[in-house]
Amino acid sequence: MSDVRIRMSAVAAALALWACGGGGEAAKQDQPRDLSLAPAESTRALNDRPAADQPKQANQPKTQTRRPPPPPPKTQTQTPPPPSRPATPSVAEGTSIELTATDSLNSRRNKKGDMVTATTPSPVKDASGRDVIPAGAIFSGTISDIAPAEHPGGQGRMVLTFSRVSFGGKNYSVQARVDTLATTMKGRGVTKGDAAKVGAGAVVGGIAGRLLGGNAKGTAIGAAAGAAAGVGLAAATRDVDIILPAGALIRIILTAEFKAEPIAD
Repeated sequence: MSDVRIRMSAVAAALALWACGGGGEAAKQDQPRDLSLAPAESTRALNDRPAADQPKQANQPKTQTRRPPPPPPKTQTQTPPPPSRPATPSVAEGTSIELTATDSLNSRRNKKGDMVTATTPSPVKDASGRDVIPAGAIFSGTISDIAPAEHPGGQGRMVLTFSRVSFGGKNYSVQARVDTLATTMKGRGVTKGDAAKVGAGAVVGGIAGRLLGGNAKGTAIGAAAGAAAGVGLAAATRDVDIILPAGALIRIILTAEFKAEPIAD
């Protein structure tokens, strides 16, 4: 044991001597270098556990996946509504319209059912002042009734009915009644029928004169008196015609609203 200790002491002394001599520099060069990185500034303890095992950090914003913007709504091509049709020109019920007779009408030659016409001397307007029936429009109708006066001072009858008006090459329906007719009365004079009345009076007067006078002279006087009476009777009972001259006024009143909607001919 002592020999071993002596040997170990000798080796230790040799090593110390070498360290103090030329082997010092080499010893310094052979010292291991510290290659570890400087510690990071963060003081948080490192955690080498897998990410799946790491606890979720508080206040960590959730990553939101951006969705693509929705496509713009499909704009449906809408057919524009058709333009509103302008209102049909019209004339209100109760409107008075003045016409001018085209031809002369006479109870002596015209009869019920004959055609009549009249024209508008001026345009007929609606409530807004717009012309609906122009001047020169032709109203057409018929004679509904006609008759002369049966004696002077009597009243003849003439009734006209208008159902159509024409202008611009088209026909339109109209409903109206005649309010005024500028008619005149004209006696026919003594006709053959009236002469028969005169003859009958003379015969009656002659018979009366014979009975009263008892002779021919009385008969002649009676016949003259009877003839005079017959002429008076004929004049008093003769027909008097009702006449509507051409160009005379005819005033009608609409009994229904007039609409400028053409009708078939």
